Amino acid sequence: MNATTINPIPLRSKPRNLASAVVDHLTTRIKSDDLKVGEKLPTESEIMQVYSVSRTVVREAISQLKAAGLVETRHGIGTFVLAPSHHLGLQNSSIVTVRDVLAVLEIRISLETEAAWHAASRRTDAQVEEMRAVLQQMRTTVESGAHSVDADVRFHLLIAQATGNPYFVELLGHLGHTLIPRARLNTAQINQDDPSAYLVRVHHEHEDIFNAILRKDPEAARAAMRTHLSNSRERLRLAQEVIEGAV
Repeated sequence: MNATTINPIPLRSKPRNLASAVVDHLTTRIKSDDLKVGEKLPTESEIMQVYSVSRTVVREAISQLKAAGLVETRHGIGTFVLAPSHHLGLQNSSIVTVRDVLAVLEIRISLETEAAWHAASRRTDAQVEEMRAVLQQMRTTVESGAHSVDADVRFHLLIAQATGNPYFVELLGHLGHTLIPRARLNTAQINQDDPSAYLVRVHHEHEDIFNAILRKDPEAARAAMRTHLSNSRERLRLAQEVIEGAV
């Protein structure tokens, strides 16, 4: 079966997130039946050329599409569009306001606290090392004063994978970059004082989660994840008050 061709698509010069932009475009094409069920997607190299993005971005986008049940990868063959019955209904592109992200956080608090508990119980040494590497990547990015959305998403998905339960991976993977509030909202909206201090606090919360998983302490991992997500919810709640007060 021949791979579907896609005409070159110039993404915005500084999109909210390159992987999300690729996902949104391909999702639209799949939902509109422009990319039909059973058709093979272009290769990684072809997608890189079409969207002018890196291989890392392409792999992250395909990972999100797979988690959403939109495509499947057949080893040694390629990635194919799945039938609509496999699709989850939630559209990442519909999550755009502070209120939307707060609603997602309610789901995450219920889901990810338990994922952290199971991850601490079941994680392997190899999974811990993957988390450690991503955490270091986030530290380096934060110290440079930049954002670390891709690494942040990866960290949360690694915790889901460490549960050994594919449904945690599927559900969190489908949310993709909506897992991270600053992927949908700019940091200034979330934190009115010092954006750099905000990113440092978030990183310290991630370290607390990681250290609990490292120690194989399920209760501490659950508590650290709850603290992290509850803090995110409170920061967003305050941001919502500021935004609504300015209207």
